[in-house]
Amino acid sequence: MGWFYDLFTKTSIAQSVIIYGIVIAVGIWMGRIRIAGISLGITWVLFAGLFLSYTGLEIDKGTEHFIKEFGLILFVYSIGLQVGPGFWASLKKNAIGNNILAFAIVFTGVIITVILYYFSGNHISVMTGVMSGAVTNTPGLGAAQAAVADLNVTGTDKSLITLAYAVTYPLGVFGIIGALLILKKFFGVNIEEEQERHRKLNVLRANRPVSVHLQLENKQLVGQPLRKLFTMLKERLVVSRMFHNGEVITPTPDLILAANDVLLVVASKPVIEQLKLLIGPASTMNLKTVKDSDLITRHIVVTRTAVTHKRLGDIPELHQHDFTLTRLSRAGIEMVPHGDIFLQLGDTIKVVGTEEGVQHVTNAVGNSLKKLEVPDLAPIFMGIVLGVILGSIPFHFPNMPVAVKIGMAGGPLIIALTLSRFGNLFYLNNYTTNSANLMIRELGISLFLASVGLSSGKNLSVAFADGRGWVWMGMGVIITVVPLLIVGYIAYKYFRKTYFEICGLLAGASTDPPALAFATKLAGNDIPSVTYATVYPLTMILRIVAAQLLILLLAS
Repeated sequence: MGWFYDLFTKTSIAQSVIIYGIVIAVGIWMGRIRIAGISLGITWVLFAGLFLSYTGLEIDKGTEHFIKEFGLILFVYSIGLQVGPGFWASLKKNAIGNNILAFAIVFTGVIITVILYYFSGNHISVMTGVMSGAVTNTPGLGAAQAAVADLNVTGTDKSLITLAYAVTYPLGVFGIIGALLILKKFFGVNIEEEQERHRKLNVLRANRPVSVHLQLENKQLVGQPLRKLFTMLKERLVVSRMFHNGEVITPTPDLILAANDVLLVVASKPVIEQLKLLIGPASTMNLKTVKDSDLITRHIVVTRTAVTHKRLGDIPELHQHDFTLTRLSRAGIEMVPHGDIFLQLGDTIKVVGTEEGVQHVTNAVGNSLKKLEVPDLAPIFMGIVLGVILGSIPFHFPNMPVAVKIGMAGGPLIIALTLSRFGNLFYLNNYTTNSANLMIRELGISLFLASVGLSSGKNLSVAFADGRGWVWMGMGVIITVVPLLIVGYIAYKYFRKTYFEICGLLAGASTDPPALAFATKLAGNDIPSVTYATVYPLTMILRIVAAQLLILLLAS
């Protein structure tokens, strides 16, 4: 039975696979345990790894480092693909406010670190390690280590930076999740009610399309083609149905308007108010329920690649007279279809028209869900390659001794966000079904957390041998929790952010994938991921620069 003992204890590929399998399986099983109705979910994988590492179990360092980085890449890349459409939509509305709040979290954490530095007597390099671990920011640790080496900082053991980071990192994960739970309790958040609150606020912020029946009373429009109405407004709108000459039709732009026509208009709320002044008052007629109408409504999914590389206005098959495209839904974001938009695989189009017209649209865009079940892996891995290259580019700032890199998390995330919006233009189809995306996401975060735990557990006994570890942990908790609670309260009360957005904001400002995984599980939706992606790139750069600045300004 010696071979069996060696299989678990001697470093090898087989041993690494077995250890990772045990850590992830045990961690996921433990994550199902609820205490007072609360579960830490997949975060237990981290603590399962810490425990096995603490017992002295070791795996190959090269394998561990590769799996850690590759797991993180898979996690953030899948998140980028999933939330990309919502991310680009949020940039138009919430990006400035979200990034101001994220900057406040980073700045507050740095100020607290400086205060603790003066009161604790620890070297600033150690405090930078404490801060990097407290906010779970590995690139910040690397930047601090590089700054210490480049400046030949004396008066400290350079290994203490990594040790301080390793000690505070686990509680950093716990602290961020704890802050989310404290805010949930403090605000009395009910998940179902918060989802409805987010929906209402999102309608106000995003100006999502709504429909209204308007009766034509403007005599200046009578006798004019319908297209004149479109030219009078710069904003997008669709006339999905129309009561004209005693029948309900799907109108064409060349249709001549008549007095007392009833138009069912789809547009954003501000545009609807303008249309009431331009066309006439709301009508009591409901064209959706009129009897003897041969018009039907259907939701059709885009699955044909050929239609995703052209403007909607340049697709001849969709220039017909017996149907109207009324709405387009993409990753939970609703919009009004228009000629300049590019369709993407997985988009859902709402079509109103005759049976023949709707079938024509179905044939044009595909609507074959089986085609979407098989992901195209080549563009996904090409995107990962581009992300790693971007994350490895050094950015040089004046008076900074080392270059700043956005790293293996920031680069793939930015590329995934970009390809989710523009990839179809370059024939890089990165579409994945929700189930496939979730599988990649969970696999990636599990590998990442297991690696962090297996690499950190053995250092715990060293740090606590002389009591320093307890002090570092205490300071780390303060650096982690205080900025999150302060800014989380401000975001909820004064910026009118929903709890789901705050979860993503706090996780993104801490560059913490485990907290994001916890938040999305808690919310039951991808709202935290959208906010996370909005603030992550800027926050990553701020964390790296902050760690270097502390060394540059305060190291003796």
